[in-house]
Amino acid sequence: MVLYFYSMHEQGPIGVFDSGYGGLTVLKEIVNKLPQYDYLYMGDNARAPYGTRSFETVYHYTLEAVQWFFKQGCPLVILACNTASAKALRTIQQNDLPKMNGSRRVLGVIRPTTEIIGNYSQTKNVGVLGTKGTVLSNSYPIEMEKFYPGIRVFQQACPMWVPLIENNEHRSKGADFFVEEYIDALLQQSPKIDTILLACTHYPLLIDKIKQFVPASTQVVSQGEIVANSLKDYLQRHAEMEKSCTKNGKLAFYTTDSIDDFDNQAGVFFGKKVNSMHLDLSAQ
Repeated sequence: MVLYFYSMHEQGPIGVFDSGYGGLTVLKEIVNKLPQYDYLYMGDNARAPYGTRSFETVYHYTLEAVQWFFKQGCPLVILACNTASAKALRTIQQNDLPKMNGSRRVLGVIRPTTEIIGNYSQTKNVGVLGTKGTVLSNSYPIEMEKFYPGIRVFQQACPMWVPLIENNEHRSKGADFFVEEYIDALLQQSPKIDTILLACTHYPLLIDKIKQFVPASTQVVSQGEIVANSLKDYLQRHAEMEKSCTKNGKLAFYTTDSIDDFDNQAGVFFGKKVNSMHLDLSAQ
């Protein structure tokens, strides 16, 4: 596989990657928190969903995306996808980045979330709702244990939620069945769960329905604001990286699938109209 090399002093936008639309909920919060920076978003819609794919496939797809971002001059790439963060981030950070320019960085959404999620829980019983891939990786229990020894983490895969959302069925009464089914399966694992993490960036679109099926005292936490706050802190602590990120307040969006489909759906996740461009990763 070709690896690319870059000048250590090159400047560019912050890259934000997702397998499809979900990362736009994270980008929305990042732009609200840090509007001065330039951002380049890419959704690999043509190969979505990632949640059911093997570790090797997700790693291969994610590395291709990271290399593309680096070719566009991005000094920093955020994997705004829990599955990519769970299945590919560590390998890319440890094995691939050292072979590339050492000043580039790739960050995920799992670590910043697990660093603080334990603070939300009084009972130290935390529920995690995610894709099958994220749940099988056990990334959340492993990472939470590092920051909150003794915390109990209960996971539930929700394989029907992303298809419901991407087919614009998440507001329908039919969606209630699948929302309630997975919530019940999670809560049956422990009656002490008082905090539920939405460990998929699609799931904030279901948050109102989710809250209908959990006790009023249970907190439901999405990741966008957490990741945005973590990125702000990261840039404050890494002056050289902060200087490498251009600041013109510009946004650009790419999809590996139909731009018409992407633009029609993306506004639901991002909260405003999106105009995307098509990208063929196989041609890179």
